[in-house]
Amino acid sequence: MDAKPFIIIGEKIHCTRVFKTDGNRVRKNPDGSFSLVYTRAGETRLLPVPADIVAGREWAAGKVKHCSVAIRQALRGAGEAQALGVDYLQALAEEQEAQGAHYLDVNVDEYTADTAERAEVMRWIAEILQQVVRIPLSIDSSQTETLRAGLAACDRARGRPMLNSASLERAMAIELTAEYDADVIASAAGERTMPRTMEERMANLQALVARLKALGRPDESIFLDPLVFPVATDGRNSLSFIEAVAAARRTFGPAMHITGGFSNVSFGLPNRKLINEVFTWLSREAGADSGIVDPGQINAQVLDALDTQSEAFQLARALLMNEDEFGAEYIAAAREGRI
Repeated sequence: MDAKPFIIIGEKIHCTRVFKTDGNRVRKNPDGSFSLVYTRAGETRLLPVPADIVAGREWAAGKVKHCSVAIRQALRGAGEAQALGVDYLQALAEEQEAQGAHYLDVNVDEYTADTAERAEVMRWIAEILQQVVRIPLSIDSSQTETLRAGLAACDRARGRPMLNSASLERAMAIELTAEYDADVIASAAGERTMPRTMEERMANLQALVARLKALGRPDESIFLDPLVFPVATDGRNSLSFIEAVAAARRTFGPAMHITGGFSNVSFGLPNRKLINEVFTWLSREAGADSGIVDPGQINAQVLDALDTQSEAFQLARALLMNEDEFGAEYIAAAREGRI
């Protein structure tokens, strides 16, 4: 097993992330309104959810984008709700730092479709998060101007910020990595298509690394991301990723980092937590030393504590290594309550 520390890029401040409206993170108040439930400084606090969000289609579908609610209240709310919006976001940042995150990934793309507003929101959120945590930010966006705004707002005293992400299809993001002397998540996405096999992932990564190295980027600043796709849609997805991790470690050596959004692998399957843990463990064994993860769920301590001989681990491993066709044995065990 790689003895290097497992570098955590905390993924929780992201406007795509949802809570279930009937879950324990959402409370219905006596007056019929709703609040998001969170904890800061050992105290339970309530962030009001605007009435128009409760009346919207996503809420009717049982989902609420909690970070978007917090940003909305912080920027457009009034009085206590405005202060609580800032408080909520800062609580998420503090929680992830306390759980061992090395970077905080921040994405506001789905808060607004307006390019100028999106960049301004990224500048603002970078400032309020850096008021309460010491770790660097990972600026995550599909738009170059949002990446630029976030990187420009990063406090260099806490170390190099991170750009999430650069790829062959995003030439401007490659340039920004050098312009802002940023660490970078180097995605295996191709110029026009997503890779499916280990060979396609490696070809894309080799071309991208060549461009990053031509700009003088040091090996230790590069976090290779072979890209995680759900195993439920293709039984080889997880195995291809693990194979690409091993190939990338052999090809690029020990100084570059290898990361991934490990929770993507379990979409659509029961007991996602187990799958995510075992997949991250297998990827770390293959050479990964980082993850874009929730640090409260995936960290080095959790991975080291897994019982690799247990039935649950072995069932998840067989699923992920494409030894359990269509996940039949894994799904049967979940239905029977064995995992």
